[in-house]
Amino acid sequence: MFYEPAKRNHGLPRDPFKACVVPRPIGWVTTMDAAGRINLAPYSFFNAIASDPPMVAFAPGGFKDDGALKDSLAFARSGGEFTCNFATWDLREQMNQTSAGLPAGENEAAHAGLTLVPATLVKPPRVKESPIHLECRLWQILDLPPDRNGEPNNLVIGTVVGVHIDDAVLTDGFVDLKKIRPIARLGYMDYAVVDTIFSMQRPPGGG
Repeated sequence: MFYEPAKRNHGLPRDPFKACVVPRPIGWVTTMDAAGRINLAPYSFFNAIASDPPMVAFAPGGFKDDGALKDSLAFARSGGEFTCNFATWDLREQMNQTSAGLPAGENEAAHAGLTLVPATLVKPPRVKESPIHLECRLWQILDLPPDRNGEPNNLVIGTVVGVHIDDAVLTDGFVDLKKIRPIARLGYMDYAVVDTIFSMQRPPGGG
């Protein structure tokens, strides 16, 4: 089959685009605005985009139900910082709960039964239960083309200035993903968990 996304002529029950770019890591992002209000929300349009300096990006899209900008976008712009927390198999239900559309500034972490603890170099706190946290300073917010309804799409890019790793998830000095079991977003309402890992050596001259 072939279809043009702008024409939505795929003829399927749901647009398959998100099921074609998988798996996508989940950026479980904590932000704080200038007034000290905190937001915690998961984003599946998230990834590392550079290693030196280390940088990550997440893409909040659309408006909230009340027509306001998504808190993660507004708070990152206001506070200039954010923290990314690892979403794991053990935390899958809590991660999902933090996607609820709560009023601005209402604590999603408390709603999901999570504990927030201070970061070291930035103001947005960390999710204590998560084994890895990336403390980020905002580098740039890019305005992307709006969706078909005119609602905004944005790309929030941050420089990672601090990394927390729970010693319990290290094995022989390496991050042991089998201990962490990170989850990723697939298409539709589907997710995946990292259970099987294999290694391959890159060919000579490989990046």
